[in-house]
Amino acid sequence: MAKKHVNNIGLLIMVFLLSINTMNAKSKDSEEARKIFDKVYTLVFGPQGSHVRYAVNILGIYKTEGTIEYKGKKQRYQESRYASWNDGVTAYMVDKKNRTVNIYNSDDDNKDKYLSKFKYDVNDYLFSYVAIGDTYELTAKIKNSNFFGIKEVVAVVDKKSLYPRSLNIKLAFFRTTVQIKEFKSGGITDDLFIFPKEKFIDYKFVDHRENVK
Repeated sequence: MAKKHVNNIGLLIMVFLLSINTMNAKSKDSEEARKIFDKVYTLVFGPQGSHVRYAVNILGIYKTEGTIEYKGKKQRYQESRYASWNDGVTAYMVDKKNRTVNIYNSDDDNKDKYLSKFKYDVNDYLFSYVAIGDTYELTAKIKNSNFFGIKEVVAVVDKKSLYPRSLNIKLAFFRTTVQIKEFKSGGITDDLFIFPKEKFIDYKFVDHRENVK
């Protein structure tokens, strides 16, 4: 189970970082940070869709790489052991080692119990940014140091394109870095989010949706 926790951390960070466009601006710096985050958010979650290839290194002990595609509420991610297809209605969560496919409604928090533990309120964070060379360093820091979960996220984005380069996240007991090895905004087609059932014919399917026969 611990490896599953690690395996989804790249997704966790992207979701957290790129969902803070609703933050309340309280200073000139936070207003500018909001403008930058809003633009990054559109690059990732806009109707054109996006593709991200990331590499995660946790304390030098566990390393993994994966890809994520976003398009509105649709999402797909692929790693060596885990994969998921979410077409905005139904989510298929694949565990290749255990050869299982768990099916959920797309908005069901239970589809990823790890991520569901890290719900947050953007108003609990302070936002700022600094320009460093050809990049912006954007920071979201928790106001309450006793909060269990995401305490701080620092993102480095390209100053010209606003494409993310790296993400650093501080949790209660450790800090981890995600390197964005590839980012593409646009050209994402809806067929990418359709679950390829034929590839998993010999897997065990477990349907967690209610009122589905």
